[in-house]
Amino acid sequence: MRPEIEAAIDSINVTMNAGGMNTINIVLAFVMYGVALGIKPHMFVDVFKKPKSVILGVCCQLFLLPLLTFLLALLMDSVGWISWTMALGMILVASCPGGNISNFISSLAKANIELSVCLTAISTALAVLMTPFNFWLYGNMFLRFASVHGEVPYLVIPLWDVFKTIFILLGIPLTLGILTSHYLPKLAEKMKKPFQYVSVVFFLAMVVLSFMGNIDAFMKSIKYIFVIVLIHNLLALSTGFSVASFFRLPRRDRRTLTIETGIQNSGLGLVLLLGTSIFAGLPPHGGMLVITAWWGVWHIISGLTVAAIFNRSKKPLD
Repeated sequence: MRPEIEAAIDSINVTMNAGGMNTINIVLAFVMYGVALGIKPHMFVDVFKKPKSVILGVCCQLFLLPLLTFLLALLMDSVGWISWTMALGMILVASCPGGNISNFISSLAKANIELSVCLTAISTALAVLMTPFNFWLYGNMFLRFASVHGEVPYLVIPLWDVFKTIFILLGIPLTLGILTSHYLPKLAEKMKKPFQYVSVVFFLAMVVLSFMGNIDAFMKSIKYIFVIVLIHNLLALSTGFSVASFFRLPRRDRRTLTIETGIQNSGLGLVLLLGTSIFAGLPPHGGMLVITAWWGVWHIISGLTVAAIFNRSKKPLD
């Protein structure tokens, strides 16, 4: 990557006042509440009767993807494709739970929707602990082993602060959504679809707002960001599909693991970037911001593409 492009990417900075961040946090909480409206307690009972797919899906999402992302970031750094801030953006995305549109994509792909919903719920619940831990672990490992140029501060993550933020944004809405689905099933069914559309509009609006003041730098860097996110997303999709195929899961479960591992909650990543003090000691958000934002746009496109490819298959579903 040319030094001027790297400088343009890393110069991108976004600041929001307290009112703007409160609005984003509230909307994200409502989006997660909408995801939980499709979760019914009996789904967990049905899926855990054959827990193999659940265990493999959780391993792909919370353990394999962050590890493989770290290795990919080291490889890209060694050939000069990314800056250290872009690498941290990749690790941040991989540390987030499954994306809130994965259930919708799974339904289009005729995958195992019950498994998809359960994996989204489990990864979201465990994200309260695993997101800050994975980012802290692999972020610091990357900064230690990569060929980083210039002065880079040691990455210190206030785990308790991140835990509180994620618990409020994910844990509470998830619990309330499941309770609504259980005690008010008709209301939950009516609200589920509108909330899915709101989640897509919300994320796109966040991306637009983030880059309104940095449009020139973003346009200069988009072709580089496109390739990096494309490779990273292919890694995520391939991880889910390869693990599911290796362990000979049913075809519908293979589709689910592919989609769940390839769709990340990058909206949470943006909220953590823009609304917490995690990165207060670092330079402008730069590469972390553009990687996280473009991931959220691209995984919608790739998810729909994967669903279309799956639907073209003539092989019978198990």
